[in-house]
Amino acid sequence: MRGIFEYSALDIEGREQPLSAWTGSVLLIVNVASRCGFTPQYGGLEVLWQQYRDRGLVVLGFPCDQFGHQEPGDEAQIRQFCSVNFDVTFPMFSKVEVNGDNAHPLWKRLKHDKPGVLGTERIKWNFTKFLIGRNGQVVKRYGPRHAPSSLRGDIDAELG
Repeated sequence: MRGIFEYSALDIEGREQPLSAWTGSVLLIVNVASRCGFTPQYGGLEVLWQQYRDRGLVVLGFPCDQFGHQEPGDEAQIRQFCSVNFDVTFPMFSKVEVNGDNAHPLWKRLKHDKPGVLGTERIKWNFTKFLIGRNGQVVKRYGPRHAPSSLRGDIDAELG
């Protein structure tokens, strides 16, 4: 079973990006937004990417505008914001929906495999994070209040 690696999404440049490109890596998949109280987590995500990428961690950012209209820009504006304000170099994707009928299939799978509190499959806010093991299976789900730095122990465990 290839799990999450069987999905693909449009990258921030609008090109189809199969997640299979990272087969065998540990993934941290996050729904992000530029105008959110949690937006400074971009910096922490970039730190994780820089510190762990040589060991096999890939951070993937998926902009989403479903929570308080906190990601109103287009992909070019999002890319510029992330670069200028947080020096983001980890892979970013085009805007997606994470909830509802139009939710991206990847996000439907993530929510199904690791429901939130009380079994809800709904994403409650920006900067919800999913840690994916090298086998493509969802290991853990973290709410927005979990700072990226708080994930180090779990990331270390997955990287081996």
